[in-house]
Amino acid sequence: MAEGVHPDSPVPALDSGLNDRLAALAGGLNEEQDAYRAEVRNVFRNGRYKPTGRGKPASEYLLRAASEDRFPRINTLVDVNNYLSVASLLPISIWDVDKATGLAGLETPASPRFEFRLGAVDESYVFNATGQAIDLQDLIIGAIATDSGESLPIVNAIKDCQATKTAAATRRVAAAIYAPIEDGPDMSLAEVCESFSALLSAIHPECRCVHAILMPGESASFTGQDVA
Repeated sequence: MAEGVHPDSPVPALDSGLNDRLAALAGGLNEEQDAYRAEVRNVFRNGRYKPTGRGKPASEYLLRAASEDRFPRINTLVDVNNYLSVASLLPISIWDVDKATGLAGLETPASPRFEFRLGAVDESYVFNATGQAIDLQDLIIGAIATDSGESLPIVNAIKDCQATKTAAATRRVAAAIYAPIEDGPDMSLAEVCESFSALLSAIHPECRCVHAILMPGESASFTGQDVA
């Protein structure tokens, strides 16, 4: 999670790192990288959900875009997200915390609670400006807890919710990295988290970042720059 971000502020380290990674991917994945790509896909084989076709992790779309010289540049926050996704071969979600708390109608928006679970039957959300929706059943989703005890889905490793995407006014963000138990050939999960924090912190002097690595069933509380 990060506070005090400014989406339009440039980060030179991001640009140089992204250029180097895109150059390295120009020839495609090597055998070890491709095997890890398949391992990442397997994380999402739950119930009826099959991570194939349009249901592939977003990291695979970014890898294809990188190979076709059409890598997207959106804003600094999303660009950091997408750069680390192709650097690590892992899908990553990033969202505007204040938009999420507004969506949930929280009475205490300063300390929202996010959880990750499988999507339920008939759960969906709109993922783009044209109103297209994604079926979330059995897909790993990130959701924000409401004051009534429910949880509203806002992100997943395929398509994030349109209502909570970052914009120029975004000042608080959260991100989730979806990873297998074993680290990949290019970056460990710890390295991805540390790089994410470092790049976000470089956006603006007021930016404060904190991260945690969690196993299924674990939780963490973020207070300032501390993790409990």
